[in-house]
Amino acid sequence: MTPYVIALCALFTVTQQVPAREKCTCELNHSDKTFPHGKLQTVEGNVTECNSKITSQKTLELESLLLGLRRRLAQLNEDVSILETENDGQLYGVLSLYIIENERTEIRQLIEKLNSTTLGHSLLTNNTVHQLEDLKTKMLELEKFDTMQVVKGRRDNKRLKSELKVCQHGLNATVAPTQAPHGTCPHGKLLNITGPRVYTAGEYPGSYPYGAWGRDPKPEAGKESWYWLVMLTSSNIYANYVRLYSSLSALIIGVSTPGNVLIHSANPTTNTIQGPNNVLYGGALYYNCYNQDYLCRFNLTTKSVTTVQLPKGTRYNSKGNFCKLGECYSYTDLDLATDESGVWVIYTTTQDFGNMVLSKVEKGENPELGQTWRTSVYKQSVTNTFMACGVMYATRHVDKNMEEIFYSFDTTTGRENFNVGIFINKMSSNIQSLNYSPVDQMLHVYCDSYMVSYKVLFE
Repeated sequence: MTPYVIALCALFTVTQQVPAREKCTCELNHSDKTFPHGKLQTVEGNVTECNSKITSQKTLELESLLLGLRRRLAQLNEDVSILETENDGQLYGVLSLYIIENERTEIRQLIEKLNSTTLGHSLLTNNTVHQLEDLKTKMLELEKFDTMQVVKGRRDNKRLKSELKVCQHGLNATVAPTQAPHGTCPHGKLLNITGPRVYTAGEYPGSYPYGAWGRDPKPEAGKESWYWLVMLTSSNIYANYVRLYSSLSALIIGVSTPGNVLIHSANPTTNTIQGPNNVLYGGALYYNCYNQDYLCRFNLTTKSVTTVQLPKGTRYNSKGNFCKLGECYSYTDLDLATDESGVWVIYTTTQDFGNMVLSKVEKGENPELGQTWRTSVYKQSVTNTFMACGVMYATRHVDKNMEEIFYSFDTTTGRENFNVGIFINKMSSNIQSLNYSPVDQMLHVYCDSYMVSYKVLFE
């Protein structure tokens, strides 16, 4: 008899000896601790709360306050120096003192707001530091349950990939060019903005604070000297026509020929204008369609309108505006721009978390969106944008007299610059729209019902 048969017989014999009413039970002892799901949910909740409190807007708010204070202090110093050298028999001394007193009041208010903002940020920072230390401790405790070393493996993989990337970069390193390329720009690098060269209220002084104006970069024959104007004539939000002028002097003195080109008799209605950021290119007006996440193209000759659907999640109806500190410009979700290459549209989407997105608009009677670029600048930290030679420039509010071009994005290289540092002397506190004209390298600005233009200086 084989050993296996003997063992089975023995097992059978033992089984037969056990009384029928008794049962055999086993106790299982699991050495691992139960995973603390509740603690993990608490950590996730704390992370979500931390992300909601620490936003880029808070940093930009402090940065804007500091920038505004620096500009105001410089202006106050300049005005005091002028007062000290005045010798006009006290004719204008009282006025100068009044101006200085107003500037001191503005500075004091700004310092108070800066102090309260700094205090709030300091408290938030301290609380966040404690939260992060607590989160780190809890995550280290949770990592003990990673018996398969998955987390450690992922961390090691991430470190190895980083080292590999550095190694490859070193092997493929090339000498950087002395001058970054600027696409097909015939002018070179943008150096400065000078002026204003034109400052006029036109034929409706003070009547329509929101609007846009400029020249057609690709005009029809015989219309090379024409200018266009769009005024938001309904609630400072909507318009249903574009007004034309045969020359700059005609626009300044307020003589419109041939007058208004009507999109529709009703205002607003389907496919009429919403928002101030509009441009004219190739005899067609490009603008945000009324109450839609669509781009409209209105042919001034045929009076026909074609539309382009913007990407899913595009913010519209005043949900993705340009802003300055404590205030936003209503219905500036879409900004249309022109340059040497054609028409561009600047906007933001929910999936980009409020950062600006730039798309090229392909030419034609039925335009389409072409290549798209995503930036890392938050749209609500910007007051306006314009294009020049394939480079997008963004401005921000410094004070009532000054605007700064602080950011640029080069579509040729994909490079971003947050320190452009070009200042624009404003004629009014708010800029509702601005657009670059490649015809004469001018920047056309609409600010609080006034039309202003500046000269763009290139390298």
